[in-house]
Amino acid sequence: MHVISFVTQKGGSGKSTLAISCAVRATELGQRVLILDMDPQGTAESWYRDRDAIHPKLARIHSGQLATALDGARKQGFNTVIIDTPGRDEPATAAAIRAADFVLIPCRPTPGDMKATPPTAATVARLGKKAAFVLSQTPPRGSRLKEAETGLSMLGMVCPVRIVHRTAYQDAQGAGLGVTEFEADGKAAREIGALWDWITNKMEKLSDGQEANVA
Repeated sequence: MHVISFVTQKGGSGKSTLAISCAVRATELGQRVLILDMDPQGTAESWYRDRDAIHPKLARIHSGQLATALDGARKQGFNTVIIDTPGRDEPATAAAIRAADFVLIPCRPTPGDMKATPPTAATVARLGKKAAFVLSQTPPRGSRLKEAETGLSMLGMVCPVRIVHRTAYQDAQGAGLGVTEFEADGKAAREIGALWDWITNKMEKLSDGQEANVA
């Protein structure tokens, strides 16, 4: 079972949206997926209440319940657990990082987001976890993107897939859908497909011991 935590120390990065979108994409590809919503805002839980489909599954928990939830997921045969964390630095965030096989850190290419990333990267490094930054809510193009990639690369690995700011993400979330369900042939769906393929490739390398350090 793979555990993937989406973490950030600044709200508004699109963390919950990416977690939901990836969970749906993994489900479409035949994975048994559980979302653990540890974010007090409950964005993922709210999305799940609006959803007609029963998969992926979702449970709302606090940090003290994480170990029990993961043990239960393993016993129930889930292939993938995706953890959505608070949008700030607190014990729940560290617990989710500690439990993860791989950590994704969404970051907008803005000065505020860039300044908020070093503490997250430091926590990941301190706990000895593998991680990658994902540029989110980006403009389609521009020099700011390259500057953000360069800056983040000094802290760790940067995913080559950029998540562009598109209304399809919020429209899908409001309908209780993943963006790959909402607009299967759209640009947002292609981005999430590429992101999940990249994550899957990294997870396979980690499982096979082929990549000593992906962060």
